[in-house]
Amino acid sequence: MTNNHIQSLIDRAQAENYKGNFLESEYFATESISFLRSNSTEDAGMSHLLLSRALCELAFSFRKRGEGLGNESLAAAEEAYTLALEAGSRIDIAHTMAAIAGSYHYLSDYSLSLEWYAKALEMYEELGDTVGIAKIKMYSGMTHKTLGDYQRALQNYSESKPIFEELGAMALLAEVSSELAYIYKVIGSYDITLEFYGRSLALFQEIGNSRMIAGITANIGAVYMEQNDSEKALEYFGKAFTILEEIGDKHFKAVITWNMGVVYLGLLDYTAAMEYFKRSLAMYELIDLQGGIATATGGIGEIYANEKYEGYDAVKAEEYLLKSIAINDKLGLKTEYDYHFILTELYTRQKRWEEAFAMFKTYHELQKEVQNEQVKKQADKLENERRTAEQEKLLAVERALATATNDILANILPQTITNRLLQGEKKIADTHENVSVLFADIVGFTQLSSQLPAGELIDILDIVFTQFDTICKKHGLEKIKTIGDAYMAVCGAPVAVENHAEHAALAALEMLENFTIEQKFSVPIDLDFRIGLHSGSVVAGIIGKNKYSYDLWGDAVNTASRMESHGEEGKIHVSEEFMRALSLSSPSSPSSLRFVERGEMAIKGKGTMKTYFLEHTI
Repeated sequence: MTNNHIQSLIDRAQAENYKGNFLESEYFATESISFLRSNSTEDAGMSHLLLSRALCELAFSFRKRGEGLGNESLAAAEEAYTLALEAGSRIDIAHTMAAIAGSYHYLSDYSLSLEWYAKALEMYEELGDTVGIAKIKMYSGMTHKTLGDYQRALQNYSESKPIFEELGAMALLAEVSSELAYIYKVIGSYDITLEFYGRSLALFQEIGNSRMIAGITANIGAVYMEQNDSEKALEYFGKAFTILEEIGDKHFKAVITWNMGVVYLGLLDYTAAMEYFKRSLAMYELIDLQGGIATATGGIGEIYANEKYEGYDAVKAEEYLLKSIAINDKLGLKTEYDYHFILTELYTRQKRWEEAFAMFKTYHELQKEVQNEQVKKQADKLENERRTAEQEKLLAVERALATATNDILANILPQTITNRLLQGEKKIADTHENVSVLFADIVGFTQLSSQLPAGELIDILDIVFTQFDTICKKHGLEKIKTIGDAYMAVCGAPVAVENHAEHAALAALEMLENFTIEQKFSVPIDLDFRIGLHSGSVVAGIIGKNKYSYDLWGDAVNTASRMESHGEEGKIHVSEEFMRALSLSSPSSPSSLRFVERGEMAIKGKGTMKTYFLEHTI
């Protein structure tokens, strides 16, 4: 058997892995391994390289097939890594590092998984391997997702998805679309979730990956379960289970069995739910998957803790729930915090107040950590960018009226706020801890207004504010409103921006430096502006029912306004808080910007403040 023939067997193993045919992949990988182990070749380096690649595919199929093969997967991946090091192939070393990371993830050792993914990513970046980088980011995202760090997971997925799209890598694109769908399900955006699952399902059907078709079908069932549509949920779970029975997949069958138990729990059929949870636990124990064991054990404990269940047993409930929590703590999993709340209620009924308080405190801390509002904001931002990029492709003629409505709203409100209104939100009120607020005012406008006809006055305001709109859009600021000749904008709301102060500073400088009026008026026009900047927290939201207005409130707004009104012509007057925010968020900016101390001064409504003028360095 030639080296080319062996490589073709390895390529076939890889292709079968992508299709989800893991037994077939193992066959071709094992054939290659058996031949290489039993036959010596003149080119030992090439032999080691081929053996490393075959072991890599074997490790992948082992962990994807499940059935308790995590240790076998890790052993194959570690041997592959050693052989790749001996052969000196950096790309194969990177591949084997990724295989080791994936094996640790399967074994629920998530810290080691992330450690090896980081090593693989570093090597792929050194090699300039775009596909390798994107794959590692996606797989790292899966580990972060499992740990409940949805913000990092979302960021990883959003970075890898465009690369897969550009390369036409259907299997990887289908996988990352499925992962994105899961994140949107977590934050309750079910329409977007079903859209991503639909794309993923279509791609897996085109590839012919039966296992993933079953997985996505089950995930769609889980969405309907979240929406309390029990009939549809059981229908999709049943379809998925049938596929898995045909291909002999034990891992996904355990997951679906658990989900069916959850559906029956929602229907208050506690006996049926208990039956499915116990079946699921037995399946998870058979393949020794600790995360699944924790989930199923907790579900059993939850039913035992329910006084409406005919087999209610407080002792068993505590036993199962504590066992589930202990496993999750050992694995570093934070998402199953509901079991802490169930124990809180159980202890409260038993008047075990100290234990109830301690358990509730842990529950609250985990809930706050997992359900980070920043995830929602980032997800909204990413979804807005995605919809904008695909607008021409996605909107058809029959949606022209909806498009027109969206366009009108987009000129009135920030796009993320428009999306939330269209999705049915009635009340929008958000707190943004870190923003920069800008106020600009036309110097001497009152005197100018007495010299010009009304039409010319409006033309000047239109010219000024149109240029300001363009500058704000360029630098990522959101225009809030105009009040007479005053202009207000913000950076960091409604979408968070890390270096909001730098964006606001650059916009303010451009407003002063690049302003021109070419149109002729009845009197000479020579405009100048006062600009004020301040950084802090604001409350932002929608006011009104018939004519919507997005506005900001809070001390940061008032202080920015005072910076403008106490400023000087042609200058940018800023607070000490703004200077600090700019230095913290943009450590490189002081090289191009400088602050000239104005000293302490009395600011109306604020008392004595230390303020500065912001300038470009000469």
